[in-house]
Amino acid sequence: MELEILGWILGVSSVLIISTNVLVAASLVLLIRKKGGQSWCFVLNLALADTLVGVAIIGISVIAINSETSPIHRTKCLMFMALVTSPSAASILTMFLVSLDRYIAIKLPLRYSRISRTRTTAVALVTLWALSFVVGFLPGMVTEMQVEEYNGTCTFFSVIQPKSIILVFCICFFPVLLIFIYFYLDILKIACGHQRQIRIARLAGSQVPLPSRFGRHVKALRTVALLVGCFTLSWCPFFIVSVVQVLCQACMLYSVIETYLWLLGLSNSLINPLVYAFWQREVRQELSAIFTSLKGRLSRVAPLTTFRGRHSEDTVLPGTTVLGNCHIQTISGKFDSVAL
Repeated sequence: MELEILGWILGVSSVLIISTNVLVAASLVLLIRKKGGQSWCFVLNLALADTLVGVAIIGISVIAINSETSPIHRTKCLMFMALVTSPSAASILTMFLVSLDRYIAIKLPLRYSRISRTRTTAVALVTLWALSFVVGFLPGMVTEMQVEEYNGTCTFFSVIQPKSIILVFCICFFPVLLIFIYFYLDILKIACGHQRQIRIARLAGSQVPLPSRFGRHVKALRTVALLVGCFTLSWCPFFIVSVVQVLCQACMLYSVIETYLWLLGLSNSLINPLVYAFWQREVRQELSAIFTSLKGRLSRVAPLTTFRGRHSEDTVLPGTTVLGNCHIQTISGKFDSVAL
């Protein structure tokens, strides 16, 4: 794929990523103001991280479009790559926090209210962003992670050593993925045991209602499971092929990794807000309220504009007499005497 075509694809993707995540973030802000809840703060952080990914992609798209006419300095290229990598890492780690929050809510329901506090959430988010910036800016701070011969074309592996950055990514990605799998297997075990107890009690003649809190957590967990599934499908090919490239130097898969698989991974920042927009009823309600409010404001502004445009031609100045289509200015008041 030519760099110019890749640049235009990234430009369109950035617009879609920013617009969808900003809408979801606005709805989450309204939701937090109405109902509160630390869990929604993590989801809001996910939307903000994905928005920053879209903003950073704009710079990469401009570089890709102008790469043939203006070479990029090594430091500037490293900065752009760090600005993309840091929010991407923050997005991945935020999904880990969201799943951890749901896991604690189901695993330890009695202690969840004491664990999930504002201070705990703030510490978790600050730590998350600190780790994300370390991962993103590490190649720019460590000279050994940079390539020795840089030709001015700003791509991922043209400025960063493949082995070093892939090692950092794999340390961040695969352990998080294994923890995700453990969370959901353990939660599935808890849910199956809970359903088994209810079924046994109902067979014995007891009408045991399903606790609303448990059902709400399970429903939220399904949304998180969908997010993690989309995340795995988006980023797994990138990391797996990257590992293959490190182990097989003669394979020459850099172009596939830097274009197609990297674009597939970045699409996760567009999938996340769409999942919440379609699967979470609370987010859909707030989005509907936002669009209804915008529609109401536009409907109030439109008649006023029409009214002003229709009557602007018929405006009559003070002291003007209208005769047909003619405006005759009459003079009233005192005249100053003029010596002739």
